[in-house]
Amino acid sequence: MKKFATGLGLIAACAAGAIATCGAAQEAPRTGEVRLNEIQVIGTHNSYAQGVDPQLLAMVDALLGPKLAAFAKAMPEKMKADWQEYHPNFTSMSEGLNYRYTTLTDQLDAGMRSLEIDINNDPQGGRYARPAGLAALRAKGVKDSQMLPYDTTDMEKPGLKVFHVADLDVRSSCNLFTRCLKQLRAWSDAHPDHAPIFILVEAKSDALPIFPNATPPLAFDRAAFDEMDQSIFREIGRDKLVTPDDVRGHHPTLEAGVLAHNWPMLAKSRGKFVFLLLTAMDPKALAAYHAGRENLEGRAAFLRATPGQSYAAFLLLDNADVRAREIPERVKQGYLVRARADIETYEAKVDDPGRANRAFASGAQIVSTDFYKPGNAYGTNYVVRLPGGGEARCNPVNAPKACRLQR
Repeated sequence: MKKFATGLGLIAACAAGAIATCGAAQEAPRTGEVRLNEIQVIGTHNSYAQGVDPQLLAMVDALLGPKLAAFAKAMPEKMKADWQEYHPNFTSMSEGLNYRYTTLTDQLDAGMRSLEIDINNDPQGGRYARPAGLAALRAKGVKDSQMLPYDTTDMEKPGLKVFHVADLDVRSSCNLFTRCLKQLRAWSDAHPDHAPIFILVEAKSDALPIFPNATPPLAFDRAAFDEMDQSIFREIGRDKLVTPDDVRGHHPTLEAGVLAHNWPMLAKSRGKFVFLLLTAMDPKALAAYHAGRENLEGRAAFLRATPGQSYAAFLLLDNADVRAREIPERVKQGYLVRARADIETYEAKVDDPGRANRAFASGAQIVSTDFYKPGNAYGTNYVVRLPGGGEARCNPVNAPKACRLQR
C-alpha cells in the first residue's frame, strides 16, 4: 500500500476519508511513552440517571408501544439501517430505560473513567420543575408516596439541568450541571494522579408530547453552549482540562493535529478531564457550537464529528459490530472513539457479553456500559469490566508495543 508523505497531502487524503490509506500513512517509529489517545477506559452511560418510576414506564409503554412498532415497520430500508445501527434491538421504553446509578462519585470510586451527563437548556429556571409524566400519574390517583422519590433540588434555579427525557426520565443524582461539575472536581482533587476522565455531555432537546401539558424542550443555541463552556472552565478549571486548542497546537486545523498524533502524553494528562460534546447531527445544532470557531478555538469540549471536518477529533461509533472495520482504523489515525458495550439493556437481558468484547477489541478509547457492577433488573450475571482491571489499560489497537500503565 502506498504511503503518503506527511504534511498537506496527508491531511487532504485523510480528510477525503481514505481509511486504510490514512491508517498506513500514520505509521512512525514508536517509544514506550503513551499518549492520551493510546489508552482504553470503561465508563457509564447516562451516569446521573436514577431510574424511572415503573408505573410511569408502564403508562408510556401502553401509549407508545403500538406507535413505535408501526413506525419501525414503515421505515424505508435506508432509514431502518441507520436507525438499527444505534438501536439494534427493538425494545420497549421500559426495557430501554431499565438501569440506574447512584452518584457520580461512586462510579469514579469504582474505576469508571468516563461518565455521561445530559444537559437541558433552562436559562430562566423552573422550566422542567413539574414533569408532566408525574402529573399524569397523579391524575390516575397515584400518590407521591407511591412513586419513586423525585428530588426537585435546583430545578427552579436558572441554569443547565441534568436529566434524560423531559417529563419522563427526570430523576437525577445532580439536577444542575454546575453541581455535577463540582462533584467531579472534588473527586479529582482527592485523587490527583487519576487517569484522564472523559466526560460526554449530550445537549438534549428531545420532546415526548404524550402527556397533557407536556414541556417543550428548548433548543441549544450559542448562548446555551457558551454557558456550558463557562461552567466547565469555572468549576473544573482550565488547568484541569485537555482542550481542542491543546491538541491542535501549531497545526492549521484541529483534525490536522489529530492526524499528526498531537494528543498530549498520558503522564501530562493525569488528573485532568476531557469533555466530549454530543448534539444532534444536523448542521444548525452543530454550528451553534463551532460557528466562528471552526477548530473549536477557545472551546472547552471536543465536538462529535465526521472525518474531514476541520474540528474532527471525536467520533461517536457506538456499534462496534456495524463499525468493526472502521473503528480500529480511525483509532490508528488518531481520532478518539466512543463505543458501547450494551445498547438499551438488551445484552444484560440475554446475558451476552459479545458486544462488550468486540467493543474492547476494536480499540475504541471509551467503552460505555449501563452495567459496570453485578446485579441488574433481569437477574442475569451480565456485568462489564475493563479487561485486566484497573482504571485504564494500554489500547489494544494503537498503543506502543512497550506500553506499560501503572495501576
